[in-house]
Amino acid sequence: MSVFRRTAYAAALVVAAAGLTATVASPAPATAALPTAAVALGDSFISGEGAGAYAPVVDVNGVSQGFPGWSAPNNNAYFCHRSANASLHRASLPGIQDRFNLACSGGQPYDIGAASAARAKGRQVTSQLDQLRAVARTHDIDLVLIGLGSNNSSFTFGSVAEKCANRFIADAWTGWWEFWAYLGGPVPQEPCADADLATPAQLTAATGETTSAVRQILATLAQVDADGQHRVVFQDYTNPLPFDLYPTFHEQDGRADDRDKFRDLGAERYAAGCPIHRASLAPGHRFSASLGTMVRSTRDTLAAEFPGADLVYLNVQRAFDGARLCESPSSPAGTLATPIRLMDGPSGVFVTSLAGKDKLDIQDIANTCVSYFQTCQESWHPNAAGHQVLGQCLTGAVTAAARSVACVRSPDGSVTVS
Repeated sequence: MSVFRRTAYAAALVVAAAGLTATVASPAPATAALPTAAVALGDSFISGEGAGAYAPVVDVNGVSQGFPGWSAPNNNAYFCHRSANASLHRASLPGIQDRFNLACSGGQPYDIGAASAARAKGRQVTSQLDQLRAVARTHDIDLVLIGLGSNNSSFTFGSVAEKCANRFIADAWTGWWEFWAYLGGPVPQEPCADADLATPAQLTAATGETTSAVRQILATLAQVDADGQHRVVFQDYTNPLPFDLYPTFHEQDGRADDRDKFRDLGAERYAAGCPIHRASLAPGHRFSASLGTMVRSTRDTLAAEFPGADLVYLNVQRAFDGARLCESPSSPAGTLATPIRLMDGPSGVFVTSLAGKDKLDIQDIANTCVSYFQTCQESWHPNAAGHQVLGQCLTGAVTAAARSVACVRSPDGSVTVS
């Protein structure tokens, strides 16, 4: 039974009991109440990517997959990266007895109703709805956290991040006339523009996919939830990068990022966690805002279709204010997001400095991310501290009376949801 409606329900039972007459000899045996549960569905920002402490994940064959090694295929179920530090586990949820993280890093709307294993680059897990049904057989689902849409058939967060970071690295270490290639071919060196991240048509298509997938979730909940009472929180996305870099990251050795070759600056920004052109930052924030619009639109559309459903939109776009990568000179220390980190081969050892590397070194390091995506997939995601903040955001959304709330971090580090 929903923690948000239990008090009213109990009061109704008292009133009903008072109205019974003495002709009722003996009531039917009470059915044991199921334990209450909170469930997380969606992609990496919900699964806990970047927060460490990843749990084994049961694959499509019913086998629990622990860490398979850095050179294992990236479709291994473990790389869903379901973290014990994810926001679902950090939130204060009075009345909730058990929590189930069913989200998967890289998850797409397709993966809600169909096995992720059935699509290209999908992980070896069953559909999230099948996993949800399994929880509903043993628990009364009172809260569902959904984070969905940043990955879809048109674009993915990982590909967007990789594109913009690779352009910066290529620009920093090579001249436009030098023809050297990553595994995927030559890499452009200009800053990312809006259309490089997602076009209006792609965002429209992604909104449709996301809405259809969440419609399936709500319909399934109506069928399987023990008492039909549950709150669904639609969380959007926060940008790990600031609107502009701290001034000390603007140039190095007299070179900014608007000229050809700037290796010292490239190494400085990589070490700080933000290998990105300054000109790419504004398009990146417009992209994040568009994802928020998509999530809000999905919630509003389905609220009209399911008028009795308890649906809340949680805007977290300002939840990392003041603590984004390269927003202060000490970055990545004290930030709420993971820096871009790569490996030189699937070694398990992250390269934290590119100082002194030549372009062939950079090529090898970048190619490792292409061949073994798990070596870099934590990059630019909320870290454990970031998920602690997102847990506070979720706590506020759970108790909010409004159906749209924003979570904002103040300069002093306090977090408010209103």
